[in-house]
Amino acid sequence: MNDLFLRACRREPVERTPIWIMRQAGRYLPEYREVRRRVDFLTLCKTPELAAEVTLQPIDRFGFDAAILFSDILTIAEPMGFEITFNPGPVISAPVRTAADVERVREFDPEQELPFVYETIRILRRELEGRVPLIGFAAAPFTLAAYLAEGAGSRNFVEPKRLILGDPTTARRLLERVTAATERYVTAQVRAGAQAIQLFDTWAGLLTAREYREFGLRYARQVIDAVRGTGVPVIYVARDATHLMNEIAGCGSDVVGLDWRAPLDESAGKLGERYAVQGNLDPCVLFAPAEVVTRQAREILERAQGLPGHIFNLGHGVLPGTPVEHVEALVRAVQGRN
Repeated sequence: MNDLFLRACRREPVERTPIWIMRQAGRYLPEYREVRRRVDFLTLCKTPELAAEVTLQPIDRFGFDAAILFSDILTIAEPMGFEITFNPGPVISAPVRTAADVERVREFDPEQELPFVYETIRILRRELEGRVPLIGFAAAPFTLAAYLAEGAGSRNFVEPKRLILGDPTTARRLLERVTAATERYVTAQVRAGAQAIQLFDTWAGLLTAREYREFGLRYARQVIDAVRGTGVPVIYVARDATHLMNEIAGCGSDVVGLDWRAPLDESAGKLGERYAVQGNLDPCVLFAPAEVVTRQAREILERAQGLPGHIFNLGHGVLPGTPVEHVEALVRAVQGRN
């Protein structure tokens, strides 16, 4: 098996930098769009054979060094007692706004109530045997709680901030329940066969450093510790969070994902040598000419020289409409096939 990704996660020597990209299975791929013409998004997530098929599409086309489970960070919200629809973004029924609302958040057994997630993982491990590792994932507690409080996607997420600032006791109680559910969800992914876990803290950047320490990092660290206890590497990715790097240095993961808003080596320097780093090409670069993609990829690789471990990725997910041939150029540049 190509284990470059796993070795890089553990800061072990690698012959070349491994590459995968967030949302590598998605709307920019014509083969993915063909599947989506037949089924809606939730049906795709809940049908193991189809979820496995789209997970494998970018591995087959591009030769990435890792696969990531096709699912959604809000999959876990349904058995917690929330109805989720996508129109096209997520809409969550009866969001959490009060202490009484927190009491509606259900405890559940993820393997009993989300069996399709774990069956997808088992299918993928069989299909990927001898090829590349499989990454499982979940939302970090603050990010999941932000959606549950807001009730939908948002630019500002006023409702979770209102809860943190106006009723911090209720905010902590919600985060405690979300954290416990997330720990069970991701450790069950490992038992099913996931070989690494990525924790997405998509909305951490909305918090000040003090808020992040109290309402973000504290709870993310609990999930990270639970995953590390299983023996698989864990990646922590906080979006728009260059102002939080000093705090993120205490997250305890194996790998920290970095966005493109600061140079890779600069952000890595704030983390210290205990972390491998992942990133950090701006997803919009993939809309530039292929020679620009290649040049910027090589610049990042140069900045990564001397770091204890580096996994090439985008600073966030690949965008719809990204030219497929530019993704191909990126993979060639990183893997040294140009």
